[in-house]
Amino acid sequence: MRQHRTPRLLGTLLLVAAAGISAVGAAPSASDRAVPPPVTPLSRIVPAPASVDPGGAPYRITSGTRIRVDRSKEVRDVGSYLAGVLRPSTGYRLPVTDERGGDGIRLRLSREGTAGLGAEGYRLTSGKGAVTITAREPAGLFHGVQTLRQLLPAAVEEDSRQPGPWPVAGGTVTDTPRYGWRGAMLDVSRHFFTVDQVKRYIDQLALYKINTLHLHLSDDQGWRIAIDSWPRLAPYGGSTSVGGGPGGHYTKAQYKDIVRYAASRHLEVVPEIDMPGHTNAALASYPELNCDGVAPPLYTGTEVGFSSLCVGKQVTYDFVDDVIRELAAITPGRYLHIGGDEAHSTSHEDYVTFMEKVQPVVARYGKTVVGWHQLTAAPAPGAVAQYWGLDGTGAAEKEQVAAAARNGTGIVLSPADRVYLDMKYTADTPLGQAWAGLVEVRRSYDWDPGAYLAGVPGTAVRGVEAPLWTETLSTSSDLEFMAFPRLPGVAELGWSPASTHDWDDYRVRLAAQAPRWDALGMNYYRSPQVPWPAD
Repeated sequence: MRQHRTPRLLGTLLLVAAAGISAVGAAPSASDRAVPPPVTPLSRIVPAPASVDPGGAPYRITSGTRIRVDRSKEVRDVGSYLAGVLRPSTGYRLPVTDERGGDGIRLRLSREGTAGLGAEGYRLTSGKGAVTITAREPAGLFHGVQTLRQLLPAAVEEDSRQPGPWPVAGGTVTDTPRYGWRGAMLDVSRHFFTVDQVKRYIDQLALYKINTLHLHLSDDQGWRIAIDSWPRLAPYGGSTSVGGGPGGHYTKAQYKDIVRYAASRHLEVVPEIDMPGHTNAALASYPELNCDGVAPPLYTGTEVGFSSLCVGKQVTYDFVDDVIRELAAITPGRYLHIGGDEAHSTSHEDYVTFMEKVQPVVARYGKTVVGWHQLTAAPAPGAVAQYWGLDGTGAAEKEQVAAAARNGTGIVLSPADRVYLDMKYTADTPLGQAWAGLVEVRRSYDWDPGAYLAGVPGTAVRGVEAPLWTETLSTSSDLEFMAFPRLPGVAELGWSPASTHDWDDYRVRLAAQAPRWDALGMNYYRSPQVPWPAD
């Protein structure tokens, strides 16, 4: 594993105010006149762009560069974010201005000629005089900025001044996502992760145009969100974690801070309260939620399937209503995840009864219900099911999912033996689990979401999501080692056209990300399947 340096992920806005070394319009410095490094080709991006048209002279960021924005808060926010990324490493002032001009880095929202870009697409055009990123919506501008970052030398990610120069290859990238759901799940229940740790992960996700953060907020080992109407849940149910170490929870203010930060990186937060199983933390907090009225002890192990809310009690549904109501009120996104997996202590009849009662509660509070794919036993209209089975999952279970998809249930694909980021890479991986098999980098990348589940219409596939369970993970370094380098491949499956899918090409593009991760102080697994640059 690599040692951490102090991270500077994606240029926080604090750095915006700290810059100011070079004056606008100053003569080029000695570093500006240095011999240019090799220019990164437009096609060297992860995820692979939809269309690349290279050619023409490169653009070069200098001490005289301005970031030109439209007169809207959304565009200025993206411009300020970009300035925060570039200023520490370049040492340039890079003022963000709404003064019109044909030079510099130009960020533009436009309704003309952008209909094909949709809500998240962008067009990046680079030439000798300017780099222009055009989009229909702010999310597209933000994704275009991530592409611009990858086109610059990796040293741009450093948190101290670097020698440069800072060229951007000439040509045009026109890019739109294949799927609207490109997600990553973080389990904060088995081990708790602080607000700052979650923000760090958000910044890493944003690098690769991930747009959904699924937070697994409750499980047998810990309840991680404050609920006013059931005040014992968080301080008691969230007091421990796997192995018996200290737990933790988010206040509502802290959760809203995470949601705001994710939104600033154009990620939507999908909170999950797992039920009716995976509920020991809740059952330990309130005896009345148990069928026998006796609270079990807090749980710090890793077994699954032993806990269940009491389906036959009215108090169970009062509890669910309160939790969903309070969580929905602080979640501006469209979705709320109710789990539904591994409910082995709940009979099939009780499971169906529970789901038929609970899903309308989610709708009542203005959210679309999401659940693990067992939800397809009784999906509500418009529900989204997250498939986490294996390549070898039985035909009957897969057909239940396919039948629901044909009847209107959306499908998000998270096959455990492909994209569960907590699976070991090899038998020697020091972290993670292996119940779904060993998942090296090529295996996590080399499959097609559009053709993965037989009988599922292509129109039903909403996208992909990479879950990261944390039974064996307790630090940001642990998260990074298991997520990278697999996460960028999942992001590419969600973003890039199927026609770009090619392992031999991808592994070269992936290898080129390593210096960027080094500059960001990230930990990652140096898979022998990837031709990493020499240290």
